[in-house]
Amino acid sequence: MRRDIFQAIADPTRRAIIGLIAMQAMTPNAIAEHFDTSRQAISKHLRILTECDLVKQEQQGREIYYLLEINKMQEIDKWLNQFRKIWESRFNELDKLIINIKNKKNEQ
Repeated sequence: MRRDIFQAIADPTRRAIIGLIAMQAMTPNAIAEHFDTSRQAISKHLRILTECDLVKQEQQGREIYYLLEINKMQEIDKWLNQFRKIWESRFNELDKLIINIKNKKNEQ
């Protein structure tokens, strides 16, 4: 079953896992060491992230490493970009308002 990418990042533990493996590939045991939860719970989170194509597995000898699929993060960025444009527009309007207020004060 393919899950929605936003389901994956909705959970704080999964976001933390993404942050960990963004820096370097890690085994499930190495990831689990960073959390106060069971190895099975981390495996479930990794399965969800894998189903969303946010992470991929890479076999190295007997170990499985999880790596971040950085290109998949573009889907999140694309969704956020629509809001980024709105925020930038509002900040620009706020900047103009502040400049106008300052100019009026200076004129007085």
